[in-house]
Amino acid sequence: MSDALEVILRLLAVLVAFLVLPLVVGQTEHKVMAHMQGRLGPMYAGGFHGWAQLVADGVKFAQKEDVVPADADRKIFQLAPAVALLPYLLVLIAIPIGPGGLVGQDIDAGLFFVLAVMGVGVLGSLMAGWASANKFSLLGGLRSAAQLMSYELPMLLAAASVAMAAGTLSLPGIVDAYAWWWTPWQLIGAVVFFTAGLAELQRPPFDMPVADSEIIFGAYTEYTGLRFALFLLAEYAGIVVLCGLTTVLFLGGWHGPWSDSLGWLWTLLKTAALAFVVIWLRVTYPRLREDQLQRFAWTVLIPLALTQIALTGVVKVVIS
Repeated sequence: MSDALEVILRLLAVLVAFLVLPLVVGQTEHKVMAHMQGRLGPMYAGGFHGWAQLVADGVKFAQKEDVVPADADRKIFQLAPAVALLPYLLVLIAIPIGPGGLVGQDIDAGLFFVLAVMGVGVLGSLMAGWASANKFSLLGGLRSAAQLMSYELPMLLAAASVAMAAGTLSLPGIVDAYAWWWTPWQLIGAVVFFTAGLAELQRPPFDMPVADSEIIFGAYTEYTGLRFALFLLAEYAGIVVLCGLTTVLFLGGWHGPWSDSLGWLWTLLKTAALAFVVIWLRVTYPRLREDQLQRFAWTVLIPLALTQIALTGVVKVVIS
């Protein structure tokens, strides 16, 4: 009975994190972009430092009419937002927060699990584009699929380098094996992994599948109200997952001063710092063209990831 209760409590903790952290990232994005670009609304909505901006956005989405196009595949159209969002909930279960089993579920092949499940999310965009009966939506969905195929390989190669270094596919095991000199050793892989993750999330400057100037927000053109809000929530949940995984794989996870008692805090702080970088990049860089986006993956990121694997192999042999 106690084991069942522990499982339930762990799942509830993961669910609470899944419901809270993406909203925190969304609110932070409002504030950071408001400061960097001089936006007045997010700074004053509701009074003190614009605290009500996120509430106003939620109310706006809830009030909008739920429209399904007449020619759409209704069931697939309605299911797509859930398919885009739920994989990130499953990934959060396997990400360790602190030492001593502070993880939803320690999976032996956790690295394979999280990368495989994250790849499912793009099916939501593809389903949305195909089911909308809109040529712009279909084009956006196909661009999303092509982008995933291009950037999944460098992401996997960068993660494989860390698994080689740690000698395990378990995420808590990778963190346990971490040493301070891993960060410069795996720096190339960290950059490749983080960049490829941004591209898979279709975050700027890799947001060609939702380019409003070309294809009218891509696969999500026909979505309104709460279903559109679920796609946005999936994006912010993806940011939390990507930053959490980068922290675990390349930044030592819970390692830091007094990690035995404050390890969870170090994980959250590192994740928050990376989330700030994600927002910063959105404000700073214009989007790439589609051909530039594909070329960057195949001619820059993949060679860098292969270089990191070769370097990891050399260092492992020298250490041995």
